[in-house]
Amino acid sequence: MADISVTREIAAPPEQVWALLSDMTRMGEWSPEATGGRWLDGATGPAPGARFKGTNKAGWQRWSTTCTVTECVPGERFSFAVTAGPAKVATWSYAIEPTASGCRVTESWTDDRSPFFAGVSKRVTGVKDRAEHNRANMERTLESLELAATR
Repeated sequence: MADISVTREIAAPPEQVWALLSDMTRMGEWSPEATGGRWLDGATGPAPGARFKGTNKAGWQRWSTTCTVTECVPGERFSFAVTAGPAKVATWSYAIEPTASGCRVTESWTDDRSPFFAGVSKRVTGVKDRAEHNRANMERTLESLELAATR
């Protein structure tokens, strides 16, 4: 299992940044891999236990996952668990701390895949080193999020 975190200072209020991060329908605007999401089971926004379908791409490959919100504290924290069918994939978390000039956002990824599923996912996604791939994407995601939050 791998745990990776990337932190960025953003000159915007924590509540505004949280609202952007927790709107899965807009994730494709800042993430280079997650292309968006659609709330499931009648959910219309983030709440503990709410589920959404996440869509992703890496190069020419495309796939979707089912995600369940595990933490939802407006202006502070947003986390969700990712599965592909019955298999655990990952846990994504965003922690937001107020600063004098806005907030500090930490995006974290925990690899929850079994060794077998990690091998399968390399073929499905085309990504050989998931940890390094995610670190680079997380840096780009937070950079794009900062641009969106400070427009």
